[in-house]
Amino acid sequence: MVKNKVLVTSALPYVNNVPHLGNMVCVLSADVYTRYLRLRKIPVIYVLGTDEHGTTTETRAIKESLTPREVCDKYAKIHKKIYDWFECSPDCWGRSSSKENAELSQDIFLKLAKNGYIKEGEVEQAWCPSCKRFLSDRYILGECPFCGYTSARGDQCEKCGKLLEPKQLVNPRCELCSGTPVFKNSKHLFIDLPKIEPKLREWIAKSEKKWSLNAKTMTQAWLKEGLLPRCITRDLQWGIPVPYKGFEGKVFYSWFDAPIAYIGITKENLNEWKDWWLNSSKVRLVQFMGKDNIPFHTILFPASLIGSGDDYTLLDEISVNEYLNYEGGMFSKSKGVGVFGDDAMESKVPADIYRYYLMVNRPERADTEFSWQDFKDKNNRELVANLGNLVYRTLSFIARFRNGELPKPAESKPNDAHKFLEQWKLSLGRIDEAMEAIELKKALREIMELSSLGNWYFQTSEPWKSGPEVADTALYLLANLLKDLSILLFPFMPKSAEEIQKQLQLKEPKWADLGKLSLQPGDKILEPAHMFNKMEDNFPDIMRAKHSGQQQAAHPFSKIDLRVAEILEVREHPSANKLFIEKISLGTETRQIVSGLRGYFNADELVGKHIVVVANLEPAVLRGEKSDGMLLAALSGKDLKLVLAPKSKPGEPVGIKGIIQTPAKIVNISEFKEAELSINGKQVYSKGKGPLQSASETLAIDMSDGTSVS
Repeated sequence: MVKNKVLVTSALPYVNNVPHLGNMVCVLSADVYTRYLRLRKIPVIYVLGTDEHGTTTETRAIKESLTPREVCDKYAKIHKKIYDWFECSPDCWGRSSSKENAELSQDIFLKLAKNGYIKEGEVEQAWCPSCKRFLSDRYILGECPFCGYTSARGDQCEKCGKLLEPKQLVNPRCELCSGTPVFKNSKHLFIDLPKIEPKLREWIAKSEKKWSLNAKTMTQAWLKEGLLPRCITRDLQWGIPVPYKGFEGKVFYSWFDAPIAYIGITKENLNEWKDWWLNSSKVRLVQFMGKDNIPFHTILFPASLIGSGDDYTLLDEISVNEYLNYEGGMFSKSKGVGVFGDDAMESKVPADIYRYYLMVNRPERADTEFSWQDFKDKNNRELVANLGNLVYRTLSFIARFRNGELPKPAESKPNDAHKFLEQWKLSLGRIDEAMEAIELKKALREIMELSSLGNWYFQTSEPWKSGPEVADTALYLLANLLKDLSILLFPFMPKSAEEIQKQLQLKEPKWADLGKLSLQPGDKILEPAHMFNKMEDNFPDIMRAKHSGQQQAAHPFSKIDLRVAEILEVREHPSANKLFIEKISLGTETRQIVSGLRGYFNADELVGKHIVVVANLEPAVLRGEKSDGMLLAALSGKDLKLVLAPKSKPGEPVGIKGIIQTPAKIVNISEFKEAELSINGKQVYSKGKGPLQSASETLAIDMSDGTSVS
């Protein structure tokens, strides 16, 4: 049976912060695809909202001295304002904390329990003695046991994608206070995934044909490892209450109720919500998300719906984007690094420019990077010089030399016109295929190639000097090309597309109009206007400074991760008479480093000192002993002094005011030396920037100016 209706969802951004441009990628992708379906007159609804439950919200509430509900109310308004500014057009907008979502989550849970898919068990939950609270899995950090990433979360490693339990982490720590959590047993409920697995596997085998490659790969990896029962409840206050005897006072784990919120939001907005969500034979579900959300949507959410026994609409197609990074690092609201929704709104750059850049730079198969230089270049070269140029000179030529009326084309078209029409038709076919396959980046690039084709044809036909037969044919065909471009661009850049349509006086264009010469000789156009503004050469520098915490993006010090460490033990290197082997504490972990301090210090006078180490230096083996880091010291003649931080705690970051740290995971010794650390006024500077400081003190070292620190 043909599925003649389409449900589109975007992963619900978490409500505890302002969404950044990386978050906007999947939100805008869903919007672009939905607008495309509307142009094709396909019945479609787009569901968008906020994910609001869990410890993350409780923690944010504590930080802001608000209740969890007040925090959600505050940030839900911010999210909605940002999505509206970006011209997102959801048919159903809502929140996971709605009563509708609570009712649906409890109903699905009770049906899972009735069908034998819920079991009891005990869970060791992380408790932070310092914070005196249970910690959300995502607020526990540590080393991933699979790939070694040192900042893996307790629920998932962002580097390798493995789903984790907090106790699997090596050297776990509380993200809030860096304290070491303890684990307490608590009785909980589990969804019995192994019991649902046969039905789930059968459904996946039928459905995964149209999933993006990363979704297929991660899902199959999960199945290969074998599914385990997964805890569905939590000891929290903020969440949907569990309607089960003996589990009063517990709430559902947010991974369970957040995807159900797609249904809850639809129910909140539409009386006929069942026609969309309980109508699997007639509705196609297409979901957009980042790669960290894959298993929740291809394994856990479908398992919950299948296990309920109801005829829920299940995933047909999934489009998963990789990560969008910022200027060589990660987005960080706390550090002021990156472009967030409120920043974009205040930038005076139209939303369409951001929409264009994020889609033409969409991280479909690999991570991509937001760069202000590239942002400027794409605006100037692709929007101003290509699309904007074609629109303005075509319409201004018609306005000036044809009295604002479309001319009549020659009955026998010139050769260049035939070539133009042939390439135009082929281009439309490629664009249609790409949109149908949800290859949005490819489609947009093809659209811009079609615009370039129009510029080629304008230049080749030379309407300013060719005869009426050639000129009139060219202007007539180019006006119809602009009509097509306005339709093709509408999903990506709705305001810009509407401006073209306004100048052409088009009414209700649709996808079926593509390729048709529907504008007729004698049709009037309005006075043409420039579509886009050129960005000046200094635009990237201005924006980079504003959105990188006043950091000069190229400063080499930004890549280095300096930390305070306490020396716990010192022993002589067995194979080198100038080397010590030190055991150091970085607060949350211990390491071994090898240094050339022997001959300058006795072992016992080093123990207990708070030194500064390069924590992300590439490990080295020195005469058979591994050195995982390097301490900072200054050497002048025979005088060697350590860079010390006596008032700082082990693990405390060390940086330079005005330079935001976005450290690489690993730097080599050459990259470290590029920072050129040296003494200036008994303090440590990097290429004139400084001094080095921790949160507790400015670091001092009694050596002459210009002495190198390494």
